Amino acid sequence: MLNLRGGNYSGNQSKKEMKKHNFYAGPAILPKSVMRAAGKAVSNFHNSGLSILEISHRSKQVVSVMEESESLVRELLGVDDNYAVLFLQGGASSQFFMAAMNLLPADGKACYVDTGTWSTKAIKEAEKFGQVSVIASSKDKNYNYIPKRYRVPEDASYLHLTSNNTIFGTTHHWWPKTEVPFVCDMSSDIFSRPVDISRFGLIYSGAQKNLGPAGVTLVIVRKDLLGKVKRSIPTMLNYQTHIDKKSSFNTPPVFPIYVSMLTLRWIKDKGGVDAMAKRNKSKAGLLYREIDRNPLFQGTAAKKDRSWMNVTFLLNRPELEDKFLAACDAAGCIGVKGHRSVGGFRASIYNAMPRNSVKVLTEIMADFAEKEA
Repeated sequence: MLNLRGGNYSGNQSKKEMKKHNFYAGPAILPKSVMRAAGKAVSNFHNSGLSILEISHRSKQVVSVMEESESLVRELLGVDDNYAVLFLQGGASSQFFMAAMNLLPADGKACYVDTGTWSTKAIKEAEKFGQVSVIASSKDKNYNYIPKRYRVPEDASYLHLTSNNTIFGTTHHWWPKTEVPFVCDMSSDIFSRPVDISRFGLIYSGAQKNLGPAGVTLVIVRKDLLGKVKRSIPTMLNYQTHIDKKSSFNTPPVFPIYVSMLTLRWIKDKGGVDAMAKRNKSKAGLLYREIDRNPLFQGTAAKKDRSWMNVTFLLNRPELEDKFLAACDAAGCIGVKGHRSVGGFRASIYNAMPRNSVKVLTEIMADFAEKEA
């Protein structure tokens, strides 16, 4: 039986009673205060006697939610009026083709940096709309690092980056020096740290990591980049459609947007993205220190490119993997099994993950090494 130093696991607890430490990559952990408030809104939204699930998206209450959500995005990330803030559907995967459809002329060229599964899919979709140049890739080492020495052609319509690679545990801790606007998939690290919005032409993010539940996609787009392609864009896939209709051309995903608004309030109350960055760096440092000092474990990502959101690591003795996962399960740590592309383990430690949960995982690792080394 595990004896976690300073942890909260007791052999007398049933699995139903035990605190769960949620390390799933997504849909992922949300702040408990957000879930409580969301639960109340499902029963009685703003004392209207109606659930948020059944109230019109044209109602004053829901319009207020949409407006506050946009305002909080702008405040937390420093987004000015040169950009539109949209709440769309279809996940980040829909943005793989929408970005190219709206921003890449048929006779133009877009540059992509290939750092993993999601950038590979984005490249495949963009190739349907114009010339795509993959100017750098880390595929040669199973995407365990971020490419750094590459040149961005000045005539490119945009440079596409994936800021954090959920599967492979790498992140951009720096941005290329170029005047070419960035199109960036920030699905798994948005609101985790400050960014200079002026460097980006378009940012998109599925909500289900740091923002809210699955079902809404945040898009931030520089308005002067739109309207330059000559192709006919389907109404629903044209960013301008959603700008003109304030993200309500069709019925928006009201509940996911509401939960996202609550999460944005929580981030603001906790000190904003600067405070999130400090917390996230501390949590990640705690776990990486254990990986590096523990003789049974090794990290998979290059140290200078390690993600603060998704920590990937392996056992030096792969035959012990099932036993380690059983130890995690016994202590209430769930979602630790790694993606099949990397193997081993992955701990996703997004904004809402308490530091104590990371501490419990490091204690499991330390105790496991004492018993198995």
